[in-house]
Amino acid sequence: MVTAQLAPASLAAGIRVYAIGDVHGCDDRLAAMHAAIIADLAARPVAHPLLVHLGDYIDRGPNSAGVLARLAAPVAPGLTVANLMGNHEDMLLRALASNDRADAQHWLANGGGETLASWGLSWRDPPAVWEAGIPPVQLGLMRGLGIAHRVGGYVFVHAGLRPGVALYEQSREDMLWIREPFLSYRGELPAVAVHGHTPAREPMVLPHRIGIDTGAVLGGDLTCAVLEEDSVDFLVG
Repeated sequence: MVTAQLAPASLAAGIRVYAIGDVHGCDDRLAAMHAAIIADLAARPVAHPLLVHLGDYIDRGPNSAGVLARLAAPVAPGLTVANLMGNHEDMLLRALASNDRADAQHWLANGGGETLASWGLSWRDPPAVWEAGIPPVQLGLMRGLGIAHRVGGYVFVHAGLRPGVALYEQSREDMLWIREPFLSYRGELPAVAVHGHTPAREPMVLPHRIGIDTGAVLGGDLTCAVLEEDSVDFLVG
């Protein structure tokens, strides 16, 4: 674990949040990160542990089906889990809902072919065939993903928040897809955003946001932020 540093927000005593960035089909790395979290909880028990997955479980990597199957199973006794949607799950679900080839091509252009292969499906088939071939538990998990999760001074969200907009007025599209003006903004937000979506070499800790997509599928780390009281540190793997 990286040495703890002062966090830009705080949590009540007894709460610890583990937040994992974009996985993109890297099931072996997610399994290792879950094991590291379980080990950390064993070494440092806490009354109210929470694990948040920040979305983008599928596409580009080798085993999206394995990632979704892992998310559908319990991680550890007593550990609450919140699974959020990423823009890649959004693309797939749009293609399935519309049964439109343009939506399907948009998803395929962003790594959907690897995801289909992990289910034994082909990109040549129409979306209706894909839907029938996706395990129902995994499809149900994706359709039931949350968009944001608020804890203490933080809001956990896949992509970010639109500056100048109240938290309850943020659009689904922005929370799943936004980059600018969120990334270059340096003012206050309704809560400190803990997000993925935009890869960087290292986690970014700024007064208004913590970015933890460190490009696991691009050869970087899979990063987990560990938030507790007024500190933040990181598990990387």
